Amino acid sequence: MYKLQTTVQLAFEDFNQPIGLKMNPSNRWIQKAELIPWAELEKDYAKNFCNKKGNVAKPFRMAFGALLIQKEYSYSDEETVLQIQENPYLQFFIGLPGYQDAKPFDASTMVYFRKRLDETTLIEINEKILVFNKKKDDKDNDSHDDFNSGTLILDATCAPQNIKYPTDTELLNDARTHAEKIIDVVCEGKKLKKPRVYRKKARRVYLGIVRRKKKAKKWLRAEIRKLLSFVKRDIKVIKEFLEQGILIPLALQGDWETLQKVYEQQQFMYDNKTHSVAERIVSFHQPWVRPIVRGKQKAAVEFGAKFDLSIDQGFGRIEKSSFEAYNESEVLVGAVRHYHDRHGCYPERVLADKIYRNRGNLSYCKGRGIRLSGPALGRPKKDEVREKAQDYKDNADRIEVERSFSKMKRCFGANLITTKLKGTTLTSIALSVIALNLSKLTADFLHTFFGKNQKFYFWKQLAVFKMNFRDALFVQ
Repeated sequence: MYKLQTTVQLAFEDFNQPIGLKMNPSNRWIQKAELIPWAELEKDYAKNFCNKKGNVAKPFRMAFGALLIQKEYSYSDEETVLQIQENPYLQFFIGLPGYQDAKPFDASTMVYFRKRLDETTLIEINEKILVFNKKKDDKDNDSHDDFNSGTLILDATCAPQNIKYPTDTELLNDARTHAEKIIDVVCEGKKLKKPRVYRKKARRVYLGIVRRKKKAKKWLRAEIRKLLSFVKRDIKVIKEFLEQGILIPLALQGDWETLQKVYEQQQFMYDNKTHSVAERIVSFHQPWVRPIVRGKQKAAVEFGAKFDLSIDQGFGRIEKSSFEAYNESEVLVGAVRHYHDRHGCYPERVLADKIYRNRGNLSYCKGRGIRLSGPALGRPKKDEVREKAQDYKDNADRIEVERSFSKMKRCFGANLITTKLKGTTLTSIALSVIALNLSKLTADFLHTFFGKNQKFYFWKQLAVFKMNFRDALFVQ
């Protein structure tokens, strides 16, 4: 059940401040609250609640605001609630009518916030925030559909998941322990005698691999064969239960499917003496995570979700996200179409990596008068003359998307995703993009608010203060 809020656009003057508390109206969280169209987003959020019975859900401003605060500071769920409880500016940002010394909600509610505000919803919210803050002099050229205008920057990166580094030994041991757990639950529930699965022996084999510093390939291959045999025996026992009509508890169905797939992949790699397999599982607890080959110096392979980010007028938008290692070149056409939907015209140039420059994308851009940055395909022509100034400017402008990736990972938690579910992981990435855009909007707002003249006046006064202070020391 959801109760639509009538006064969601809470003004700073309406916030109830206790005696002795004087809040600064130029605080960044108060400025950020003015950049978000709470009323419009509240109406869209209320449409998701069809049931008219049950407990009343928390307001949209409280849910979205709490997630943004958590993304800004990389807090845990418990710490986010405590910080909101102690900070009146954060309480204003999430829409409380006044300062209170009680927790606004329980820490476990943050999980429901992330589930309700999924990736698709957050992408729409991001677009509405950008439209709401569009400056009057930056309006779309709707009446100029006959020529191209603007620049679209496109690139892809990976948001690493917080998992332990995957090894065959760890995956097989996780599969074995979860298989034994299923056997124990079934035997206890049906009052059956537990079959012999050689738990202690399997544990000793696993510890022998982990504790050994230098592992020869021939020796390690023999030990992995032993681990495979233990998992195979456990799977055989569970299948015998199923043939007898004994069902696996619903809570363990996912573990049963995952451990079977892990065994199949590990057995395939063992038989074929390879270390790669299609849709390889790298985490038993998060089987949707895939290895993403990035070829970076720090880490050649990362484990997490891959997403394409487009930069338009300095603001980021997610064009595609997936846990599979897709080809980035497939995203360019869709990103250009989205640009046309926003502005009513195609971009004048598209700045992207070499991987985006395939024949299909080049033909698509050429047919619409778009210049795709970079050299032509194939060998250079004999009489070809490259415009070095233009190439240098394109490379310099394309750095903006790399700078956005850096800020997302340094400041807004995209360098290590700690959520546990598949949907909430994509939610966390989308929140990082929104937090990135809000930080830029806040910086632009403060720059406009103070003005260049006042900024110059501030530095001038500071210089005068330093000079007077130095003179005073000299006199003494």
